[in-house]
Amino acid sequence: MAETGPMDLSAPEPGDADQGWVFVIHDQQLCVDTEQHPGPGIPRLPAFLLRGHPDYRFLGLLHGEPCYVCRQTDHELAERPLYPMSLRQLLGQMDEALFTMAARALQVLSWRTNHRFCSRCGHLTEAHPTELAMLCPACDYRQYPRITPCIIALVTDGDYALLGHSARFPEGFYSCLAGFMEAGETAEQAVRREVMEESGVTLGALRYFASQSWPFPHSLMLGFHAEYAGGEIRIDDDEITDARWFHHRELPDIPPPGSIARSLIDDWRAGR
Repeated sequence: MAETGPMDLSAPEPGDADQGWVFVIHDQQLCVDTEQHPGPGIPRLPAFLLRGHPDYRFLGLLHGEPCYVCRQTDHELAERPLYPMSLRQLLGQMDEALFTMAARALQVLSWRTNHRFCSRCGHLTEAHPTELAMLCPACDYRQYPRITPCIIALVTDGDYALLGHSARFPEGFYSCLAGFMEAGETAEQAVRREVMEESGVTLGALRYFASQSWPFPHSLMLGFHAEYAGGEIRIDDDEITDARWFHHRELPDIPPPGSIARSLIDDWRAGR
């Protein structure tokens, strides 16, 4: 049998599990038990209470245990008070599989909230009984969770990396250049366009690195290493307010572990 890894999103809801993870969401924040140790405080409850409950949506398996998502207002099985925290705040406190499942929980609940009505005819939709889809009983149109592909690239020139500061970043914080893909673009074309638009430099060889589900709000990040080819830094002053070349030994405040931006930077630094 093939190894499925810590997450399994295709398995049916198990009928004999003892415990289940519950991802409780309030206003795009994850509600956690701040007194639960060790770990980030994701509630775990007897699975028999969650199976078939209308307010708890099955997400998949994490380390063989079922995972569910619900809104905070519907979380009637709480044992202790839960407190909303941004998933960004919890980045680095979770392993990759737990973060990915939490990201899935945020995106699934947001999608269900935002697709209560059919985008074709306006009729009230219903959850599909077997698929992750919202079904319109009037025109049979199905709406699936929205996934928005984005690229993120670490541009390097030998011992130096090009990092940008966005207006929404804290002072002194820099990261890789990133942006949304446009209709008809390949990921490679999007990397070259976004880097040119944001920094004014051209690129040589590109190397795909990895992807990451990023629930802010529903992105799929496609990470690339990119070789600098030429051009002087020219800031667009729209999304990016500053961009500089940094030596691998003198980096500024950069994204935390667990983010694909940090993984790109760490992978590059490991090779210097």
